[in-house]
Amino acid sequence: MKEKLTEFTICPMTEADLEGVLAIESNSFPNPWNRAHFLDELRSSYAFPLVTLGPEGGVIGYICPMLLLDEGHILDVAVHKDFRGYGLGKLLVERVIAECREGGADFVSLEVRPSNHAAIALYRKLGFKETGRRKRYYENGEDAIMMEYIFKEDREERDAV
Repeated sequence: MKEKLTEFTICPMTEADLEGVLAIESNSFPNPWNRAHFLDELRSSYAFPLVTLGPEGGVIGYICPMLLLDEGHILDVAVHKDFRGYGLGKLLVERVIAECREGGADFVSLEVRPSNHAAIALYRKLGFKETGRRKRYYENGEDAIMMEYIFKEDREERDAV
C-alpha cells in the first residue's frame, strides 16, 4: 500500500459528481455503466451510492450499493487509477458493510470477475466468502464469482447480550 492519503471525504453521490464518476468508470471497466444507469442509482429508494472526494474536491472513487430488506448488495465500485493503492476501495467497502449492518442486513453480496485478482483479494481480506459462480455473467462471457459478507452470526451474538 502507498503512503497514507489523508485528505479525502466519503459522502453521498450527487448528480454533480457524475462526470468524475463516469470518467473513472470508463477507465476501469470494459463495459462501463452509462449516465442513465448512475442516474437510476441516484433515484432508487434502495440505493445509496457514495463517492470519495480527493484533496481538491474531485471524485477519486465511488461505490454503488443497495439495501433491500435484509440484503445489502454492491453493484459497482472503482477508484481512479492515480489513487489506487491507498486503501480507498477498502474504506468504501467497509463503509457499505457498516451502513448495511446498521440498516438491518443479514449479509452483503457482490459479483466479481475471476480476472480481478486485486478485488478478490480485498474482498477476502474484509471477510467475504465465495458462495458460487454465475456462468457467462459478463458481456465477454467471463463468469462472475459470487461473494457474501454475512452478519447473521454477529447479530445473534449482539442480540444475546
